[in-house]
Amino acid sequence: MKDTIVPRPTYLSTLESYINVPVVKILAGIRRSGKSTIFSMFSKLLIQKNVPHDSIVYRRYTQMEIDEGFTAVHMYKDLIQQIRTDTTYYLLLDEVQEIEGWEKAVNDIFEKYPVDIYITGSNSRLMSSEISSYLSGRYIEIPVYTLSFREYLRFKSMSTLTPRELLVAYIKGGGFPVTALSDFSQETIYQIVEGIYNSVVMNDIARRHQIKNQDLFNRTVLYVIENVGKTFSAHAIIRFLKNEGRKLSVESIYDYLDWLEKAFIIYRCKRYDLQGKMVLKTQEKFYLADSSLKYCLMGYNATSLASMMENIVYLELRRRGFTVYIGKNGTKEIDFIAEKQEERLYIQVCRNLPETSNREIGNLMEIKDHYPKWVVTFDDLAGGNENGIQIMHLEDFLIREW
Repeated sequence: MKDTIVPRPTYLSTLESYINVPVVKILAGIRRSGKSTIFSMFSKLLIQKNVPHDSIVYRRYTQMEIDEGFTAVHMYKDLIQQIRTDTTYYLLLDEVQEIEGWEKAVNDIFEKYPVDIYITGSNSRLMSSEISSYLSGRYIEIPVYTLSFREYLRFKSMSTLTPRELLVAYIKGGGFPVTALSDFSQETIYQIVEGIYNSVVMNDIARRHQIKNQDLFNRTVLYVIENVGKTFSAHAIIRFLKNEGRKLSVESIYDYLDWLEKAFIIYRCKRYDLQGKMVLKTQEKFYLADSSLKYCLMGYNATSLASMMENIVYLELRRRGFTVYIGKNGTKEIDFIAEKQEERLYIQVCRNLPETSNREIGNLMEIKDHYPKWVVTFDDLAGGNENGIQIMHLEDFLIREW
């Protein structure tokens, strides 16, 4: 594997904008999404800004790198030993969720010492009520995702493949940085990603929540992954398990989904009623943190391209800072409504533009406002503008500047 660290300027730019801003900066995302590498790049950026080496304190709190019995008290004592009161210290604390009560230690240091604190974690309980109690109004969450296609192209800058060929590789192999750095075979990529998945399931979910029936949990998770991008129903899962001679309560299913979401395996996308102008409590969908998570567990299947395109578009909108909903406009569905401050986008996603139906464009035309409306497709001939609706290839959607 290459030793080169490939820059991820979007994250570095965001972190740079928060240097010495008096809030705790929390980078949160699925394991192996590149948070530790971002820290390494950020440390170099601080040095370029003339921060002395000994004013940067980096600690990594994985199970393999801390002693058994290491507590928040040990964490606190170790960190304050590094701090003097005559200069600002930059604390880079990696995977802090492994330390029970870490938020108390961080809060105390934050209040008493001249520090600028940055944290990473692989579980969204980083944003839990405990943090709200101790750091209310004094932290900012920076989501970290697997590679965007633009980042993936940067990782593959020495490749002889065309961007369109690399897009196919990106769809099939996903965007975990560890798999993008080398020219692994498809089989090897899926073995690596399956290892990441198993680590998350075992460390962040099964062990933490003491799941007794691991097999039933795994089967439920596979059902959710297999049905990514489809309207969710707990009762559909119950019926499916019942047909397999298994039994699970609605409450357990919602617990499983909550734990998967907190470990960043899945993202919840709620439904928004355009006519009622409200977020609905039912018929939400779930999307995966990376397309490779489905393929590593179930194998690549070309028939799933449409749902994976939808997944990729959803994540790209999230990366670019949009809040994303599924749209309901009367009886019609809009794949995505994306909002950011005063911006709004309406997006339909389809593998190919249907020859005998005007569904994708027609559904958008029924929306009577002046926000941009796009159709994203995998059709090589896609392009142009039809009745004010912009049609574009997935590649163009992913690499365009907005």
